[in-house]
Amino acid sequence: MFRLSPAPLDPDALRRELLDPRAGGYVSFEGRVRSRNEGREVRSLEYEAYGELAAKEGARVLAEARARFAVLSVAAVHRVGHLQLGELAVWVGVTAEHRGAAFDACRYVIDELKKRAPIWKKEHYASGESAWVGGEGPPPPHS
Repeated sequence: MFRLSPAPLDPDALRRELLDPRAGGYVSFEGRVRSRNEGREVRSLEYEAYGELAAKEGARVLAEARARFAVLSVAAVHRVGHLQLGELAVWVGVTAEHRGAAFDACRYVIDELKKRAPIWKKEHYASGESAWVGGEGPPPPHS
């Protein structure tokens, strides 16, 4: 399961969706809005996504993780919209019979989502400026 969410994420509820009596290992990653990036003071973040394509690419990444690692379940949710400091921006959860597969799959999922999913992050700085991370934001809307 991969999805985008405009609403705050509840990691406990997300974890409960994955629990399985066969699982000896559960690993999760929580990416949160931090106050500094590359030497600049960050006040908030904004995420935009190309929803349909992000959902397809996210599902593809999760399918790859299931095929590459001995996992029982894998899920990821990414926020969209405006987020404040400390808010949960992305969550990945994995269950497996053994911890090694869960750790490996979790890292694979977050790394691949960051590389491949069409999700853009804009930082809003204490100076009043803002900038898209990586220099590029989403493509302009179709006219």
